[in-house]
Amino acid sequence: MKELLIILLGAVLVNNFVLSKFLGICPFLGVSKKLDSATGMGIAVTFVMLMATVFTYPIYRFVLLPNGLTYLNTLVFILVIATFVQLVEVILKKFIPALHKSLGIYLPLITTNCAVLGVTLLNVQEDYNFIQSIVNSLGAGIGFLLAMVLFAGVRSKMENCDVLKSFRGLPITLIAASIVSLSFIGFTGVIEGLFR
Repeated sequence: MKELLIILLGAVLVNNFVLSKFLGICPFLGVSKKLDSATGMGIAVTFVMLMATVFTYPIYRFVLLPNGLTYLNTLVFILVIATFVQLVEVILKKFIPALHKSLGIYLPLITTNCAVLGVTLLNVQEDYNFIQSIVNSLGAGIGFLLAMVLFAGVRSKMENCDVLKSFRGLPITLIAASIVSLSFIGFTGVIEGLFR
């Protein structure tokens, strides 16, 4: 249980896919302007991460690994991820059209979101068992959601700030993202220290 908690908190805080590993930056910068869009994207990415892990783990362990086809894992994982992104898109379009419209082009881009692919590949690389893979994916999704929500708050505050003309737009957004990212460095070593 302690090991699972370390994996979960590590994925959320220390090894945050956006703020520490710099994966999933495209939706992080593109959809974090409004809190509702950022939250919706974070939940959608978390769902896709979990479901992709549920299916990629057995495919890797029981099909690719025993047959010496591990070189196909990236291709297979992307196909699984694309399937679930399409499922999420259909569900949002039918049941929550406002969120579907606000996510716009970034929703189909979850298919190529390197954070989603990264978590499935990391689960294989770290040789996690099924439960550990699910916990890591859940932590990565929560971490992605946390980063999106935090940065949406930062960006809403930046709209009311007087920024130099040369820093307006993308430059100040990248500077703010780097400062938020630096704040997560402070969690390094804390998680393991809590459970000694």
